[in-house]
Amino acid sequence: MNGIGGRTIAEAQENMTYPEFLTWVRFRLKRGSLHPGMRLEATLAQFQAMYFNAKTGKDAPRLYAQDFAPHMDPRVETLEEAMDNWA
Repeated sequence: MNGIGGRTIAEAQENMTYPEFLTWVRFRLKRGSLHPGMRLEATLAQFQAMYFNAKTGKDAPRLYAQDFAPHMDPRVETLEEAMDNWA
């Protein structure tokens, strides 16, 4: 929350209402980090994954943006992917 509206965390906690906080949470879940460096990292990682997957054959393992961005949350496998990997 630091930096939202030019406020410190303490100021934001004092002045932000709970519904406004929930609005920011929904925004972050949909759009990602507000930090410009993290947004750039995510964009470049998506491009790298797309480029790698386009240039390799179908037999090569598929890579995801999280494979190229050390600060992103790890990708959660689908149930089908997990079952294929465990078999």
